[in-house]
Amino acid sequence: MVNLPNGIGVSGLEVYPWAASDGCHGGSPHLHTACTEAYVVVAGRGELHTLTLAGPATTPLLPGTVVCFTPGTVHRAVNLGDLRVVVIMENCGLPEAGDAVLTFPPEVLADPAAYAEAADLGPEPTHSPAAGRRARRRRDLAVQGYLAIRRDLACGDTSSLRALYDAAVSLTSARTAQWHRILDTGPAASLAEVRRRLRSLAEGSGTHLAEAKVHSQAAPEPDRRPFGMCGRLSPYR
Repeated sequence: MVNLPNGIGVSGLEVYPWAASDGCHGGSPHLHTACTEAYVVVAGRGELHTLTLAGPATTPLLPGTVVCFTPGTVHRAVNLGDLRVVVIMENCGLPEAGDAVLTFPPEVLADPAAYAEAADLGPEPTHSPAAGRRARRRRDLAVQGYLAIRRDLACGDTSSLRALYDAAVSLTSARTAQWHRILDTGPAASLAEVRRRLRSLAEGSGTHLAEAKVHSQAAPEPDRRPFGMCGRLSPYR
């Protein structure tokens, strides 16, 4: 299987219908430290709740909506009815290599071992009921930390969000060497291939056109979709 265009990552997402402590139904609030993410809404309705230094914000999610958010944006997908989106991520493979940091309470974020335990879905297959139960507990713990940050931001206090940023850097900084390797084999390799084609065209050659191929990949069976941070996933590798 070749990389998707420009080394992006694509997943189908059916947002969790689970109710949280504040009455919202949906996924685990988190941020990405290096990757920009986009939602393309394909069915249902919902909201994207976000936190930045500018404060809390809500973006309606309706079929056809495309919303894009950069690293550092705390985001929470809220399901108001059968919400399904296609998730597009920069740097295919990098988000799954630890780029996401969940909004756990400060005492969990400060302890790498406690963070890893809280984020882990256990030894069972990622689509198993046991993994689903752990995903729900993980979501609830992330919502707990998220709500505290949102309350502070609503009062104009950015200190808890800045503390989350500091914790996210601490939790991910050691992984960046691995991420460079992912970039080299994904987006960088894709860009190098496009440059090769352009050079070929500039020289009056279309030899790369004879290399044309078609690649396809089926979605996983519904009961084998892994439990992600925001919902059941249909990842395309």
